[in-house]
Amino acid sequence: MSRRIVITGMGTVSALGLGLDVLWEAAIAGRTGIGNITYFDTSEYKSSLGAEARQYDLTDRMDPKLGRKADPFAQFALWAADVAVEESGLTIDDSNRADVGVIIGSGIGGMKTWESQFERLIARGPDRVSPFLVPMMIADMAAGLVSIQAGAMGPNLAAVTACASGVHAMAVSIDVLIAGRAIAVITGGAEAGISKSSLSGFCSAGALSTRNDDPEHSCRPFDRDRDGFVMGEGSTCMIVEPLEAALERGAPIVAEIAGLGLSGDAHHITEPTRDGAGAALAMEKALKDADMVPGDIDYINAHGPGTPAGDASEARAIATVFADCLDTVPISSTKPVHGHMLGATGTTELALCVKAMDNGIIPHTLNCDNPDEVAEPLNIVRGQPLETEVTNAMSNSFGFGGHNVSMILKKYQA
Repeated sequence: MSRRIVITGMGTVSALGLGLDVLWEAAIAGRTGIGNITYFDTSEYKSSLGAEARQYDLTDRMDPKLGRKADPFAQFALWAADVAVEESGLTIDDSNRADVGVIIGSGIGGMKTWESQFERLIARGPDRVSPFLVPMMIADMAAGLVSIQAGAMGPNLAAVTACASGVHAMAVSIDVLIAGRAIAVITGGAEAGISKSSLSGFCSAGALSTRNDDPEHSCRPFDRDRDGFVMGEGSTCMIVEPLEAALERGAPIVAEIAGLGLSGDAHHITEPTRDGAGAALAMEKALKDADMVPGDIDYINAHGPGTPAGDASEARAIATVFADCLDTVPISSTKPVHGHMLGATGTTELALCVKAMDNGIIPHTLNCDNPDEVAEPLNIVRGQPLETEVTNAMSNSFGFGGHNVSMILKKYQA
C-alpha cells in the first residue's frame, strides 16, 4: 500500500446483542448465539438452526423515517454505522461530507422484505405490493441509507460477493482512500438472511447443519463430525481512513490494515477447490501486500464455516501457505459463537481480531472436539482461549462463486 490505512471506529450487531463488547465477551466465555429459529415455523425444514439478532430496539441510533423504509439488514447497518462514526470521533458536516464515502456489502440484501411482499403478491394481488419493495430489498440500500443518515456524500456503493461481501467492501474502501477519492469511508457488511426462502435453499443444497436437537454444538469447524454451517445475522461497520487524516484530527486508532489479498477460485459456483488453491492465493497476496512472511502472523481467524468441503479446503490452503510454521500460528473460527453471518461475517471476524490484539487473547473454536485428518496439522485453538501477544492477525473470508479475500491487521505503531 502506498498509504497507511487505519480503522478508527467499529460497531456491531449480532445474535449475542448490541455492541462489539457483548460479542467479544461471549466469544471468550464460549457462549453461542445459535439456537432454534423463532421467526417462523421450521417443522418442515431439514435444519431449524440460526443465530438470530432478535428484534433489538435500534431506534436510539436510527431515524424513524428511515427505519420504516428499511429491511432489517439495513437497520442493522444503520445502528452499527452510527456506533462506528461515534467511536471514531468523525464529524461529518459541510466541510467534509463530499469526501466521506459509504461502502457496505451484503450477500443477499433484503431477503425478508422480498419474501413478505412476494407472499402478499400471491395472496392479495399486485396492487397490494408495497411501493418500497424494490428500494428495501436491493443489496446496495444499506450503503444508501447510511449515507442519508450520516450525511456522507462521497463514493457510495455496495459489494456483493456472498460471504466475502463485507471484507470486499473494505477492500474497495481501501482502494478508494489510496486513490484519494475520499478522506474517510464508513464500510462493513450487513445481513438479515434468516428467512423461509433462504433457509429452504440452503437446506436443499445440503449446506446447513441438521443437528436441530443440539443447537449449542451444531456448528463444528474443522471437527470430524461437522455437517454444515448455521446462518447468523447482524452487521459490523467500521471507519477506515488514511493514517495522516486520523492523526490530524486526533482519532482513536484501533488497528492498521497491513495487507490485503484478493483471488478467485475459477472452479465451481459453490464448492471450493479441494486443494484450496484460490484461498491460498489470497493469503499469499495478503502477506506480500503486508511485506510479511507467514511466521509474522500471530493469529488466523479462519473462515471455518463448519462445512465438510469448505473447512477441508481452507485447512489445505493454510497448510500450504504456512507450511513452515503450522505448529506455531494459532487458528480459530468464531462462527460457532455468532453463526455464519454471510455478508456481515467477515467484518465481524475482523473486529474480533482487533479485540484479540487489544486483549492478548485468542478466542477458541467451540465444538472442535476431534479435528479431522486434514485439520490435525493445524494449530487450532480449542477447549479454552489462548492468552498470547497478537501483533499481526489474518482473517479469511470466502464466498460462493469462488470469491476469496484475506486481510491482515496489525497493532498500530507510530
